Amino acid sequence: MIDSKEILRKIEAALDNARPYLNDDGGNVEVVELSDDMILKVKLIGACGTCPQSYMTFKTGIETAIMQAVPEIKQVIPLNFLFEDEKV
Repeated sequence: MIDSKEILRKIEAALDNARPYLNDDGGNVEVVELSDDMILKVKLIGACGTCPQSYMTFKTGIETAIMQAVPEIKQVIPLNFLFEDEKV
């Protein structure tokens, strides 16, 4: 059985590596939900929530950091915006 508290700790540690860059631009990211099937929902907040570059920030920064640090995660879904191939 996967310990969700440990998974969340790893996710937060991965996000803590990205947060200084987000904070420099007036933004941040928060974990909204981790499902039993290891689908993670996050929300970009502050300036990151409305920035035109938020897609790149998400894909190259946030999603990559999480997937590398926590291979148990199957998908990361940003709630601020959806891509054509993703459903919440």
